[in-house]
Formats: sequence, structure tokens, C-alpha cells
Amino acid sequence: MPARKRPAGVSAEDRDLFRREAGSARPLEQDRIVRRTPPPPPLAGQTRKDQQQVIGSLLSDDYDPAEVETGEELAFVRPGVPQRVWRKLRRGQYVIQAQLDLHGYTVPEAREMVGDFLQSARANSRRCVRIIHGKGLSSDGKLPVLKGKVNSWLRQKDEVLAFCSAPRRDGGTGVVYVLLKRG
Repeated sequence: MPARKRPAGVSAEDRDLFRREAGSARPLEQDRIVRRTPPPPPLAGQTRKDQQQVIGSLLSDDYDPAEVETGEELAFVRPGVPQRVWRKLRRGQYVIQAQLDLHGYTVPEAREMVGDFLQSARANSRRCVRIIHGKGLSSDGKLPVLKGKVNSWLRQKDEVLAFCSAPRRDGGTGVVYVLLKRG
């Protein structure tokens, strides 16, 4: 082992004290720092799974305000929404800033899509959006399955101020306009 250099400015008294305290300790064989590989960055996939779980728990299929018929109009407005705002939404006078078409999706797929869509719309400061749920004419029994679910899910979302079936020119009872709170 090569001779060690004595650090400058250390007194003989300090060296003796150090040796007494160190006792039978031996110098390390190597003085390199062992570097661990940094952990991988968190995956967005886990965040997405967590968000989907939260969305799934927020949009319950158990809440059923009432059975909805094929030609029946949907209408919902939270207390405090001004009458002129409600009237303007029902007439289709707001600019539609985003749209979601649920044709061909199952209930679980549609639930996730509605949750993601509303979250994205709020994050992008969208105020009025359109959800196409269809009239159920091609489903078993000719009943609108997604229409009833969308009616239920939207009522459960605090960010939804109001929603209503679109005017006939824009899809009628197969489409809802949704008014969202400001982000």
C-alpha cells in the first residue's frame, strides 16, 4: 500500500486523537462512489390508470334518475344557472367547442370516454360541448341504452351546469349539448 500523505495543518495531537477513536478501523480498499442507476421516470400509464379509476368511481351506473325513451328530450339545469343561459343552450346558440360521438361503444367504454372528454374539455377551457349518444334505434329492443347512461352520468358531474337535447337540425334527441363551468 502506498504511503499516505499527511494533510497539511493537522497537528500531531489531532492525529493521535483520530487514531485512538478510529481504533481497529481500516481504510477502504477503494474510494470510488458507487453510482446507482437512476430510477426510471414515472410512467404516464399509471397516472392514466389512476385517473380512469377515479372517473369510473365518479360515474356510477347505479344512479338512475328515470328511464329514458327513444324520442324523449333530455333536460337538466343546476340551480343558479340564469334563465337566459338555459334558453340560449336549448336553442343551440352557443358555439360547440368539442364533440364526442359514442356510436358503437359499450357502456363501460362510453363511461370512460365521457369522463375523459369532460376532463379534457375543462382542461382546455371549453364551455359548450356536444355528446352524440344516439337514439338507440340499432340496439336490442330499440331502446336507447347510452342515452339513459349519459343522462345519468352528466347529472353526477359537478362541472356540468346544464345539458339538453339538441334541436332537430343538430341531431335532436340523439345528441346533447353540455354547458360546463368555467375552468
